[in-house]
Amino acid sequence: MNELISRLEQEIARADKPSNRVNYQQFFKEKLDQPVGLRTAVLREISRVCFKELKGRSKNEVLEVCDALLSSGMPYGRFFAFEWAQKAQHGYAKSDFSRFQRWLDRHVDSWASCDSLCCGALGQLVARYPELSSKTAAWAKSRNLWKRRAAAVVLIIPVRGRLLLDEVFRVADVLLRDPEDMVQKGYGWMLKEASNRFPDEVFRYVMRNKAAMPRTALRYAIEKLPAPKRKAAMARD
Repeated sequence: MNELISRLEQEIARADKPSNRVNYQQFFKEKLDQPVGLRTAVLREISRVCFKELKGRSKNEVLEVCDALLSSGMPYGRFFAFEWAQKAQHGYAKSDFSRFQRWLDRHVDSWASCDSLCCGALGQLVARYPELSSKTAAWAKSRNLWKRRAAAVVLIIPVRGRLLLDEVFRVADVLLRDPEDMVQKGYGWMLKEASNRFPDEVFRYVMRNKAAMPRTALRYAIEKLPAPKRKAAMARD
C-alpha cells in the first residue's frame, strides 16, 4: 500500500511542471485551497499507469486501497480513489453502498468531487442495483447541498440505460425549487440526460413544472430537446 502511494507521489512530482498545470479556480465559485493543479488528462494517465500495479486484485482489495488514498491526505488522492473504485465495478455488490455513501459524506465538497463519485462508482452501483435508488432519493432532502446534487447526479448512469425514469421525476419534484444553483444544475443535467432516452416524457414534465423551475434548471433540462420544444418550454405563459 505504502509503495503504491509512494509511486503515485513520484509520478505526480515528475509530471508537475507549468505545461501540465491549469488554474482550476476558474471553474469554481467557492475559493479553492489549491487553485492551480495538474490537468485532468495528466492525472488520468498517471492513474492508468499506476493502476496496473493492482491488476488481478479483488474488488475488496482495490476499494481498501481507495479508502487508504482518501485518508492519506496526499495530493489528488481523492481523484485516484474515485477513478480506481469505478475500475472495480464488475465486482460490485449491494453491500458496497455503505462505503460509497461514507465517501460522499466525508470526501465530497464540490461539484467536481460529487460528479466524479456519482457518475462513477455510485452511479454504476445504482445502475446494477436499481433498488438502491430508494436510499439515494433520501439525499434530496439533505441539508448538505452536495448530497442534494448527488441525489440527482447519481441517477444519470441508470437513466442512460433506460432505468429509473420514475425516480428521476420524483427526485426532480423534491429539488424543483432548490435555492442552490449547483443543485439546480445537477437536477437539470439529470433531466437532460433523461431526455436523450425519454424526450416526450421529459418534455411533458418540464411543461407541467416550468413555472416553478428556476431558469437555470430549466435551461439545462431542455438543452437536448428539439428547437420547437425548447422554445415552448422557455416561453413565459
